Amino acid sequence: MKRILVVEDDAYILELIEEFLKAQQYEVVSRIDGMSGLEVALQEDFDLVLLDAMLPQLDGFSVCKMIRNKKEVPIIMLTALQEEQDQIRAFEHLADDFISKPFSFNVLMKRIEALLRRSQPLQQANVLQCGGIIINRDAYTLTYEDEIIECTVKEFDLLVYLLENLGKVLTRDQIIDHVWGYDYYADSRIVDAHIKNLRKKLPIDCIKTIKGVGYTIDQTVCT
Repeated sequence: MKRILVVEDDAYILELIEEFLKAQQYEVVSRIDGMSGLEVALQEDFDLVLLDAMLPQLDGFSVCKMIRNKKEVPIIMLTALQEEQDQIRAFEHLADDFISKPFSFNVLMKRIEALLRRSQPLQQANVLQCGGIIINRDAYTLTYEDEIIECTVKEFDLLVYLLENLGKVLTRDQIIDHVWGYDYYADSRIVDAHIKNLRKKLPIDCIKTIKGVGYTIDQTVCT
């Protein structure tokens, strides 16, 4: 059972969140101020933290930063603040997500589920990541922020080959040999066509063209 820490000073909202999460089969630990919330967050292990921004004793932004200095637990900040600068402040303190009050509990649940999925340990032998893109080689799936990206088998294999060789520039001939096979005789422009199609489908610009040589993955996107 996943454990969620909820730090919220409004007793009514806290009770609603607790009841909702328990109904979804989560174990819930709750605190009503920033200091006690920080203490339990550092002492115990949680799968996710729901953290109100405006808390007594120690504000949520400070709590978020202090937790992040010690742990990698996913953090969603809850706040009544609507200003863009407050949302930016939450992310600057390394929150993973931000939800403004009042919020839909169904939306909150979807945010929690998505964040928990993204935070699960990945089996490196079978999963590749780059800037939010996740390739599962066992399931043959390509996703971005939990959304499936439809691609052909050759496009999938081409992107896998590029990511397996992160930091290297691959020539068109190398790509043809690996993706299409050594006995495949084709114009190297087939690689260019597949790269073009991939770029249209991918939500981030991660494939770089090295003029006169071939293609590589932009490492700055994957960090």
